[in-house]
Amino acid sequence: MIGKHLDGWEGVALSGLDYLFIENVGNLVCPSSYDLGEKIRVALLSVTEGEDKPLKYPTMFNSADAAVITKIDISEPCGFDRDLALRNINEIRPGIRIFETSAKTGAGMEEWLGYLAEAQKVLG
Repeated sequence: MIGKHLDGWEGVALSGLDYLFIENVGNLVCPSSYDLGEKIRVALLSVTEGEDKPLKYPTMFNSADAAVITKIDISEPCGFDRDLALRNINEIRPGIRIFETSAKTGAGMEEWLGYLAEAQKVLG
């Protein structure tokens, strides 16, 4: 599906890319049902979306290789219950690798980027 849309990208050397991120816009029901040819599937949970997102979209979290909680730096002002979020994620996908990140402060980014680099070595 993605390959079809990349055909004809003039002047873009796709073979030179280390990563190609495919982001879903909208709900998390549809993308969990399709094989997009991805090597790693990641479910993102922003603290602004609430702790119950894994329970609302269990198929997405269950089919993910990793989960990333984003904007962790603003979790307190958002009233985000970190422990509940972790419980909900693990209820849907026990043992899934979870990263807690903040692009603003850099928290968790080294671990997340290290995971991607290691996966790239293993998966090619």
